[in-house]
Amino acid sequence: MLHAALILSMLTVASQSAFADPEPEQGCYLFSYFRNNGEDGLHFASSSDGLKWESLNDDKSFTSPTVGGKLMSDPSIVQGPDGVFHMVWSSGWWDLGFGYASSRDLIHWSEHRLIPVNQDVAGAKNTWAPDLFFDQVNEQFVILFATTIPGRFPETDNGGDHNHRMYWVKTKDFVTFSKPELAFDPGYNCIDATLVKMNDGITMIFKDERPGHKRLHVTTAAGIGKPWSAPGEPILKRDWVEGPTALKVGPVWRLYFDCYKDGHYGAAESRDGKSWTDITDKLQMPKGMRHGTAFSVSPEIYAPLLKYKTTATNLKN
Repeated sequence: MLHAALILSMLTVASQSAFADPEPEQGCYLFSYFRNNGEDGLHFASSSDGLKWESLNDDKSFTSPTVGGKLMSDPSIVQGPDGVFHMVWSSGWWDLGFGYASSRDLIHWSEHRLIPVNQDVAGAKNTWAPDLFFDQVNEQFVILFATTIPGRFPETDNGGDHNHRMYWVKTKDFVTFSKPELAFDPGYNCIDATLVKMNDGITMIFKDERPGHKRLHVTTAAGIGKPWSAPGEPILKRDWVEGPTALKVGPVWRLYFDCYKDGHYGAAESRDGKSWTDITDKLQMPKGMRHGTAFSVSPEIYAPLLKYKTTATNLKN
């Protein structure tokens, strides 16, 4: 027969074990990026906290570009409802479309395709930095990109090839695409926009590309196709930044951006998506990485990537 004191001790330990605060779960975060101009293809970095990022695969690419101008810059990745990851990227400086590939594990990729969205747009010069977004309300994928069409916005046309506005196309299957539509015009040259589901609507973070204005701004809308708010002041004081991407880490949003003139990455943090605090001094990134997409994945996807050691640079199904 157990002694009463021993029984009490056992019950106390059991109670503490059952109601103790659980260990905090580590995040499974990935960052797709490119190097130089994207000649060698897709790179990944991983993080458990969204602050310290480490390159995977010895910083070798997971798949190399084969279409368009044979570049793979600005890789944007979104996982669809069926679990398939879809990726779009800038395939060349003056391509009239963007690259596309898909994967179930982020390691083995489908054959690359060029999606020539601007092929029939008279005067279109380029298709820069496509950003992929899944619109849950309409169950469709939206691809946002910057294009210059000389004469389309004469009030800011400088006679060159840099008078961008944001356009988008929509698809449900990556086979059939809608025609390009003007998505956003702030009244000046803008590029590198990203869409984020935030605050019961969508937020667009974009770069003001005018000389002397190389900063990030925010505009919001109730949904895809709804009116955009007027962009206010730059959300940060940093100049010469581009390629924004946002990631939810616990209760906070982390915004990452490429400080391309200074050759390093930067970051900011916000709890409401409106007021941002620069936290660049807390950030650790692989040296030389250029911008892409920060996103979370399941442990089942994350674990094989961490163990991936092969030096192959172009894997396909």
